Amino acid sequence: MRKFGWIALVVLLADQLTKLAVRGLTVPVPLIPGVVGLRYAENTGMAFSLLSGKPWLLGLLSGALILVGFLVLRRYRLGTLPMIAAMLMLGGAVGNMIDRLFTGYVVDMIEILFIDFAIFNVADAALTVGCGLMAWSLIFRPDDWSEKHGDTKGNPV
Repeated sequence: MRKFGWIALVVLLADQLTKLAVRGLTVPVPLIPGVVGLRYAENTGMAFSLLSGKPWLLGLLSGALILVGFLVLRRYRLGTLPMIAAMLMLGGAVGNMIDRLFTGYVVDMIEILFIDFAIFNVADAALTVGCGLMAWSLIFRPDDWSEKHGDTKGNPV
């Protein structure tokens, strides 16, 4: 995990810095006209505004899911792809959890302009890509997963 921990840190920093940068944004800004732009939004829920208005519950849920993910994944020796996926998911989950616990909402800013889609942020994108990579590795790269034998630290018993 130490070898890939920098990925989670980069995601977390990029997420928090972009959220900070758009806080003063009062009008939408097209980045690529007709394709993608920036629009400041505060989301008190999770994906697609589910559980809106319950940031403390979502913050605790985020923390619990991070812990469960860690407990599940530590049973395995992970190859490069699932480790990258796990770090993307960790960085994204921590980024949104920080917002929920400290501000009561998540700042979203990336808007897809050519379809009607939810506004999202860097953490959401990292979570989505990480989940996709994790699923890909589970389905198409089973050799990237090997169960550790021995105690929970991988030491032989």
